[in-house]
Amino acid sequence: MVSVAASAALAPAWAAATVPADAIERAWAALATVPDPEIPMVSVVELGIVRDVRLDDGAVVVDVTPTYSGCPATDIIARDIETALAAADCPGARVVTRLAPAWTTDWIAPEGRRKLAAFGIAPPGGPAPRIDVTGISPLRRAAAVACPRCASTRTRLVAQFGSTACKAQYRCEACLEPFDYFKPH
Repeated sequence: MVSVAASAALAPAWAAATVPADAIERAWAALATVPDPEIPMVSVVELGIVRDVRLDDGAVVVDVTPTYSGCPATDIIARDIETALAAADCPGARVVTRLAPAWTTDWIAPEGRRKLAAFGIAPPGGPAPRIDVTGISPLRRAAAVACPRCASTRTRLVAQFGSTACKAQYRCEACLEPFDYFKPH
């Protein structure tokens, strides 16, 4: 990643007049306000899908890695990011979707994990498991999933897919409430 000062020095002469000196900081501040369209209580930054913000040819460029390559919200996220950046006086900003390295739940910020749990979505407990999943569901071998409402680990998998493909549906045997679990990957 290139620093703001280095980016400004590398930008074309015409860019100095069009790109504010604090464009990177302004962009990060704007991105922190962009909610994920499927999980609106967390920002795209807290969810860990914003991977980099940089200047390129005098414009702010935001690298985004969706939670999975087939995420149907990718275009909406890009549009919302571009709208927020335009409102933050980052002219000509663009979004680049990067599929490699693949997004991992390890990238969810601590505040994002807290907000997910408060909303009733169980965030993954730790680093994503590194197991051979050839023909095996990683959810069948996952550690106990704690209920985000009552914290009981007496839970069971109801469906491999929850409200979105990146979540699974669980049910708590203690409080009997259903909840989504963010699949670790």
